[in-house]
This record gives sequence, structure tokens and C-alpha cells, in this order.
Amino acid sequence: MEGSAGVRVPNSVKAEAMMLQEAPSSDVNNNNTGSGEWLSQGSNPGLPGVKKLDLDKDFFCPICMQTIKDAFLTACGHSFCYTCIMTHLSNKNNCPCCGQYLTNNQLFPNFLLNKLLKKTSACQLASTTSPAEHLRQSLQQGAEVSVKELDCLLTLLAEKKRKMEQEEAETNMEILLDFLQRLKQHKQEELNEVQADLQYVKEDISTVEKRRLELSKARERYSLKLRMLLDDPIATSVGHAAADNVNNRSASFMHGGQGGLMSGKFQQKRSEIKVQSSSQDIPKRTFFCGSDSQVLPIPSGVTVARKRRVLAQFDDLQECYLQKRRHGTRPLRKSFDGGFRKERDGNNISREGYHAGLEEFQSVLTTFTRYSRLRVIAELRHGDLFHNANIVSSIEFDRDDELFATAGVSRRIKVFEFATVVNEPADVHCPVVEMATRSKLSCLSWNKYIKSHIASSDYEGSVTVWDVNTQQAVMEYEEHEKRAWSVDFSRTEPTMLVSGSDDGKVKVWCTRQETSVLNIDMKANICCVKYNPGSSNYVAVGSADHNIHYYDLRNISDPLYVFSGHRKAVSYVKFISTNELASASTDSTLRLWDVKENCHVRTFKGHANEKNFVGLTVNSEYIACGSETNEVFVYHKAISKAAAWHKFGSPDLDDSDDDTSYFISAVTWKSESPTMLAANSQGTIKVLVLAP
Repeated sequence: MEGSAGVRVPNSVKAEAMMLQEAPSSDVNNNNTGSGEWLSQGSNPGLPGVKKLDLDKDFFCPICMQTIKDAFLTACGHSFCYTCIMTHLSNKNNCPCCGQYLTNNQLFPNFLLNKLLKKTSACQLASTTSPAEHLRQSLQQGAEVSVKELDCLLTLLAEKKRKMEQEEAETNMEILLDFLQRLKQHKQEELNEVQADLQYVKEDISTVEKRRLELSKARERYSLKLRMLLDDPIATSVGHAAADNVNNRSASFMHGGQGGLMSGKFQQKRSEIKVQSSSQDIPKRTFFCGSDSQVLPIPSGVTVARKRRVLAQFDDLQECYLQKRRHGTRPLRKSFDGGFRKERDGNNISREGYHAGLEEFQSVLTTFTRYSRLRVIAELRHGDLFHNANIVSSIEFDRDDELFATAGVSRRIKVFEFATVVNEPADVHCPVVEMATRSKLSCLSWNKYIKSHIASSDYEGSVTVWDVNTQQAVMEYEEHEKRAWSVDFSRTEPTMLVSGSDDGKVKVWCTRQETSVLNIDMKANICCVKYNPGSSNYVAVGSADHNIHYYDLRNISDPLYVFSGHRKAVSYVKFISTNELASASTDSTLRLWDVKENCHVRTFKGHANEKNFVGLTVNSEYIACGSETNEVFVYHKAISKAAAWHKFGSPDLDDSDDDTSYFISAVTWKSESPTMLAANSQGTIKVLVLAP
């Protein structure tokens, strides 16, 4: 028995104390083996000749796996945090390391280990402390330093401070200089771009002014010819001479032989016409010369409205102009001999000097400003006494735009004559053909070669080819396992069609076979499919993975391109041309893609579409879609904002009173005309036309 308190000290504690007093080869305790390097004598005054111990796992408590705090030793020779071992013994009566029986009475404070931990922590802290901190601590602890040593230290510190300040100032100047040089380079590039753009604008202004001058001269010349012919049909030759005089061209007067054939009355008329033409020549010359006193034509209301539309979309039009002008600087209309070819219009006016970019932009500007609204010219009423559900999922025109078909949740394909709907208003329009189906329909596609064939996809996954003349199914395919959302006939191979389904599969069919020709497993729900109009080898697929997959059907192992950018499911894809693809998504955007260059071209915003299929249709210039606000939106493909829109609603209700629960469910253009069909979820179908 040792100790005044009468506590039995186990032999392991004595052994541990003896080991700490022995040579450096001994360990701290029997369960902690050192792994550090040995310090040379004098390297650490606090622990001479002791093994260097880092605060690592050798000092971890076996229970909490943290550095031991308030170490206690067990009778079996293991050290733990006091809190950890007491918590353990409150649940079990054994050693956590070896499992030997253990109670609270067999725990003893490990003073030596605690002391070693404190010193090791102090050494660790000292090794990581900066020299300045060492100096500060030494001075705070009252270290004796002479005045001379302090002066030397202050001199060194001042010199070090000046050197650091100088280095910092040089670094700051280097960073500032680098920024300014980069800014200068950036602004110089912007200036070069602006100067190049300004040069394009100046050249185009000169070209357009010249063209406008020619048109004005031609208008005056032909106007004068017309007046001369109306006054006296015999005066045709005189009219030519007067018109040439207006255009500052030399005129050869009629010789005496011709004058002898004229009567005195005609000679007098010619003199009056010369006087009139000479009196009109002065203001025309002034106008042509561009003087301040020029007489400008009074703009019409249509012209003013079109200019307002330009101002409203000026930023987008400016971007469109610069983009086309930068990429179209090569002069257009060159003849085979290397010179400019003079393109003749109805007035025989040359368009020499026009550039490709300018002409393309002029086409965009003309088509964009031509229309500003959608006007209703007819409304289709097709009441169904036996079905309240009238949502139209798809509207499609036939090959010749004479018939159009509708399909939806009513389980019927209805075919109407377009001319009858537009020209013969009626309370209820009856379809010329009506075909019943077993399930709700999701999509229609007319065959562009066989006029009577139309394909449909339905909610049960069936794809059916119908003959409108016989009102019978020609082929029926039932390989899809879930709802088929989309079907499309190839324009170049009239016997081929493609479909997409919720089962994640794209299937290619041939009307000469009873089974699918190709099968593409996409692993994601398919919302839409579309053949490239220029080739039956290429198919665009929109899916619920937010992407558009563009496949070459000759190699379906991987898509040719994957167009990413939409934030939600892609609900529709439509080809504007062989290289331009439009897509719609439930992220309330439309996007235009270039499938040849594999790039995104433009994003269109304005409509609302977050959960429903609202329709998408395209022609060579315009893209139209529906909106969940019960509106139809029309975009020009070169401008990101809507060019026109129309809101469905009852004529006796204001827009504010209209039921906002309805949405547009289907739209389609009538080929390249400004006429379109649109249907909403209420079953209303309107014939709309773009108007100024």
C-alpha cells in the first residue's frame, strides 16, 4: 500500500513512471507507441532527449478518438479521457480496449501523461508560432533587452517595413498596369468592332440612298408616262422625251420629217407638256441633290406604324443587322464575268452594290414590320353532343392545304374543308370525315405525298395509319408499352414514319411492314419526334431529360448531336428548314438551333408554358406557339420578342373577366401563308391571319 490516502497503486503505474525516467528508447505507456523522430540533445530545452511526439493518434482516446483530456489510467494499463471512461463504465464494467473487468475504483489519474501532453502541446504551439509572436511573447514575459539591442531591432524592423511596403507598392502597380493594359486591349477591340460596324452602316446608307433615289426617279418617270398616255395616246413619244428630261438625260427632239406629220393641235399640246415638265423639274432636282429645301413625301399611317415597330424592337433588330452584316460582307449578285449582275425588278432598276448581309436583314425587317397583330377571320364550331371533353391535341393541314384534321381527348379524328370553314359561317361546322378511335389521341401527321393518308398516336401507345377516303385504318402498330406522344411522316420517304413514347423508345415504321424497322432506347420519356424535311436519315427527338437528341438513323448507337439549354422537358421540335430546328419546352421558352453547325441561335420569350402541351408550328419566317394564358404568340425567327399575339375569349367578356384556366392546346400554319389555325383547351378553334 502506498500513498497517504490509502489508494492501491497498480504496478503498471510504477512501471510507467520508471519508463519515463529511463532512456529515450522507452515508450510513454504500454498502449501508446511513438511514431515521431528523435530530437537531438538541446533541440528542445523543455524535453531534452525525449522522443518528439506529434498530436496524432498516439495521443487519442480509444473511445472518443480525440486528444486525451484529463487522462486516467486503468488497472489494466490503458489511458482514457476521464469523461469518456466514466460514461462507458456507467453502461458496462469492462475495459474498452482489452475487455478486462473494470470498475470506477480501478481508475487512477495519469499525472505523467497529462504533463507530457501539456508540454507536447506547448512545443507544437511554439513550432507553429511566427517569429514576431515569439518576440512579442518574450517582451511581454519581461525578457531583458538592452537599449542598444532595442535600437538595432527597431532599425531592422523599420528597414523590413520599408522593404515590404515597397514590394507591396510594386505589386499593386503591376496589377494595376496589367488591368489597364487588358482594359485598353478590350476597348481597342470594341473600338475596332464599332468602327467596322460604322463603316458597314455608312456603306449601306449610301447603297440604300442610291437605291431610293433610283426608285424615286423611276416612280416620277412612270407617273409622267402614265399621265401622258391618259391625256393623249398619240403622245407616247413626247412622254418618253419628258421623262428623260426629268432624269437629267439628254433627249433627242423629233426631226422635221416627224414634225411634218403632226397636226398643229398636237404641236401646241407638246409645248404645254414641256412647260409643265420644266416647271416640275426644279423641285425634283432639289430633292435629288439632297438640299435643305427638299420636298419629302408625307409618310402614310402604315409607314408610321412600321417605324414604331422598328423602334420598339430596335435592340433586337440592331443585333440582327450587325450579325448578318458581319457574316455577309461579301458583295452579292456578281455576274459570271466577275462584274456586278444587275438584278431587274418590275421597274428595271439595278441593285448594284448590295451585300448579302444587308439583303438578308432587309428581308427580316420587311417581314417583321409587315405584321403587328393576329386577326380572327373565322371560328370553327364543332359541337359534340356526346363528349364534353373537347381539348384538341393536334391540328394538321393536308398536302394541298385544302383539308385539315383535328384530334384530341374526344377519341375522334375530324376532317374539315378549310374553304368551307372560312367562307361559309355557320352555327355548327360538320366535318367531311370523322373516324372514331379506341383511345385519346395525342398527335396527327398527314402524309405529304399520299394525300389521303394520315397517322395518329394515342394514349395507349398505338400508332395508326388511316385512309381518309375509306375512313379505315391501313396499318396499326402496337409495340409501344406506354402512351405515344408524337408521330411524324417523312417528307422524302412517304412510306416511313417515326414515333416517340413515354416508354423511352423511338420507333421507325414502314407502311409496308407490320413491325418496326428501327428501335432507339433513350432511357427517358419521349415527348416529340420530327423528321428532317430534307432527308429521311435524320430525326430530332425531344425528351424529358431537357435535351434534344439529333440522330442519324444509319448509326443509332449514339446521337449525332445533343442540343442542351432547356431547363425542363422539351415538348415540341419543328424544322424551319433543313438546317434550322425550333424547339419548345415547359420552361416557357422557344429555342432556335442550327443542326448543321451544332449551335444554339436564339431564345424566344414572352409566352407562359410550365405544365401543358401548348402547340408549336413554324414556316420559313415565323414561329408560333400557344400559351397557358389562353393566348397565341407569333415570333419572327430573327427576333427574340413576340411580333404578334392574340388572346382567346368570349366576345361578350373582357380579358380580365375571361376564365384563365384555359390554355392554347394546338396551333398550325397554313404552309407559307400568314394564316394559321389555333385551338384552346375549351375546344374553340380559330382561323387567324397576320395583319398590319
